[in-house]
Amino acid sequence: MSTTVAIADWVKRIADDERRRDTERIREDEVAARKADLVRRSGRLLIDDLRATVTRDVDAFRAEFSGDPSREVIVETDEVDGGFVVRKPAPAAASLTVSPCLESATMVCRYRFTLANGMPPREDRIDVMFSGDAGETIQMKHHGTGQIFTTVESLSELLLVPVLTGRPR
Repeated sequence: MSTTVAIADWVKRIADDERRRDTERIREDEVAARKADLVRRSGRLLIDDLRATVTRDVDAFRAEFSGDPSREVIVETDEVDGGFVVRKPAPAAASLTVSPCLESATMVCRYRFTLANGMPPREDRIDVMFSGDAGETIQMKHHGTGQIFTTVESLSELLLVPVLTGRPR
């Protein structure tokens, strides 16, 4: 003898909801895996392009103030992780340290402003995340504001203005 038990409607609804959640989780995992692969393949190249653009922009700034030692901004590179440091001398001394982390698809940008009045230095931090456009293009996104930078030129401007002026945002 065979007994068939009717499944309550609420059980069916919950099971359907769980299947939809499972499908969504799988889709999100696939998107995350594609982004991680994209960062692995293109992230270092993007960091290298940013460093080259920052170096070009710093050189152009120095050329505008040829012979002015207070505007002799320098870029120091770290070939190991692709990071770099931008330094501006006193009297409005400032520095920017860019530390990329491809594993977490982020870039930490730390500023340090040395004040001429003897007060302790001021430090600021910006977190930039690698962001995909659902395609094969990797972009950078300011974590705090959500602003997306589609070119390294626009990100270079955001990063360099405080250092070149010696004034925090």
